[in-house]
This record gives sequence, structure tokens and C-alpha cells, in this order.
Amino acid sequence: MKIVVTGAAGFIGSHIVRALLNQKHSVIGIDNINSYYDVHLKYARLKAAGIEEDEIKMGKYVQSKLFDSYQFIKMDLNDKDRLFSLFETENFSYVVHLAAQAGVRYSIQNPFAYIDSNISGFMNLLEVCRHKPIKHLVYASSSSVYGNNSHTPFKESDNTDMPASLYAATKKANELMAYSYSKLYDIPATGIRFFTVYGPWGRPDMAPSLFLSAILKQEPIHLFNHGKMERDFTYIDDIVEGVLRIIPSPPAANPPYAVYNMGCSSPVKLLDFIATIERVTGKKAVLELNEMQPGDVVSTYADTSLLKMVFNYKPSTSIDTGISNFYQWFTEFYEYKSQSSNTNRVLV
Repeated sequence: MKIVVTGAAGFIGSHIVRALLNQKHSVIGIDNINSYYDVHLKYARLKAAGIEEDEIKMGKYVQSKLFDSYQFIKMDLNDKDRLFSLFETENFSYVVHLAAQAGVRYSIQNPFAYIDSNISGFMNLLEVCRHKPIKHLVYASSSSVYGNNSHTPFKESDNTDMPASLYAATKKANELMAYSYSKLYDIPATGIRFFTVYGPWGRPDMAPSLFLSAILKQEPIHLFNHGKMERDFTYIDDIVEGVLRIIPSPPAANPPYAVYNMGCSSPVKLLDFIATIERVTGKKAVLELNEMQPGDVVSTYADTSLLKMVFNYKPSTSIDTGISNFYQWFTEFYEYKSQSSNTNRVLV
């Protein structure tokens, strides 16, 4: 299979790229490497797949030094000419779209970034898939589309018309846009509503990294809604396995469109998640309990029965195993960064 992965320097994207390469697929990764969070982490993820930072230039193909079947291109999805030229040249069979402006709280501070990336960028991708037909478009949606739905666990059939943040609204819009293009132009499209993903190479702005960093530095952890929150934490290896099963299996429906929850279907209270980090690290957390923040939701809890029925698949990594693996990577990676930058602090 010849596959393009957008967001290839991102957390989930970088893992998907390496998994596809290990399965001997031909992959081109694209990413604009924006500065929403530490770009050094993004370059390190690329390096893990053999892409050297000093070779990366906008629009230039960079050949992996580890995988003959992998090339990376720094590219923005809003560069329509370059995007169409890429699809014209490469004739992709599959598209895995993971590029997006992420972050619920940041969408309140910088809303236009979400429209540019998540709406306009996705529109350009749909248009290129319309004009250069593909076998399957797999794209990232989010559990945030469920908003403040008090009915749990969340089912794909639940109402998603009341997003609690602009980020959530853009992900809901992506699902509607993909459906319309699937119906109008017969583009096979599958959206995946990811629930809180964590693990090695994780984003530094997400709760698992923030919690672990604060505990290691003995700094306060700010918990909102007085800590009475829970998340359906999903380990990255489980996410990768699920996405790899979905890619070669376009929906058989008419129109060829589907949406799946991808989570553990086992929500964990944030205080329990922090307690697990305490056990793994041997350090106590310093907690500061605060009021609820705008855009946040109290609980996310996935019903994954549809994913299991269609693909005979359900995430299985325990929180203890996942956090232990994450902690090992975190300390190794940030200690290396600390030494290379002549500082002893944890850099997140």
C-alpha cells in the first residue's frame, strides 16, 4: 500500500508511520511542524524514523536513513498547489489524516488557528481526495464532540450537536464534511473519535505529561473541578493497533462512511491516574484543586462495542503498564534533552 500520513511529526502520527513502515508499506509523511508545542520533540519523533532535522526544508522530500520506503515533506495543508501536486505525483491509495490544531483550552485563546488548520486544511484534503480518488480516508476526530453529554458511556449514535469548545466544534465539522464528500463523491471515509491518548512521545501539553513532569519536579498539579474528573485514557500502542486494522477496511455502507470510538471503555478518575504515577515514580504529587475551566468536560467514557463488533478489537493495555512504559520513555528522553542543553530541569 502507498499511504500518506498527515501530522507525521505528531504524537499519534509518528507512531502510525513507524508501524506502517514495520509492515513494509510505502509511506510519505507530511507535517508543517508548527510551534504549538516544543518543536524539538517533533524533530526527535521524525529522527526516530530516520528523518534528519537539518535536511528538512519546506516542500522538500527527505529520505529516511532507516527506512527505504519512507519519505517526509514539510508541508502545510493550506498550501493547495503543493498538496495537489503531491497527490498528482504519488497516486496514494490510502490517506491517514492526523494533522490538526490540537488542544481544547488553546482554542479559546487562538480560535483562528483551529479554523485554518482543522477546517480549511481538512477541506483542501477532501478536495484533493475528490479529484485524485483513493481507496480510503481515515481521519482523526475526537471524544470532545460529545461535549457535556451526561449519558455515559458515549455511543457513536449519541447527540454531538453541543460541543463545549471550538476545538470540539471543528472535529464535529470534520465528520460532517467527510460525510458530505463521501455521499457526493463516493469517497470511503472513516473518522476515529480518539479518547485521551498517552504514552511514549506524548504531547507535553496533555495531562499525562503535565502530571508526570510536575510530580518529578515536585511542582503543583492544578486539577480542575476539584479533581472530580475522569478520562478514558488509551495507551498509544492500542491506538496504533486499532488504526492499522481500520486503514485497509473502507466502510461497506452507502455512502461509504463510518465513525468509531477508540478508547479503553474504562474511565479512570484523575486522582487515581495521579496515584498510579505516584506508585510508579515513588514520588508524591502536590495537588491544587480549582474550579472547572471553560471548555472542559467532567467525564469521557467510550462505548467501543461497535469497534469490537466490526474489527474484533478492543484496547487492552492497563494503566499500570501504560504509565510504567511512559515513565521509562519520559525520563530517558528528557534526561537526554537536559544533558544536551546543559540544564538539569525537566523540559516540558
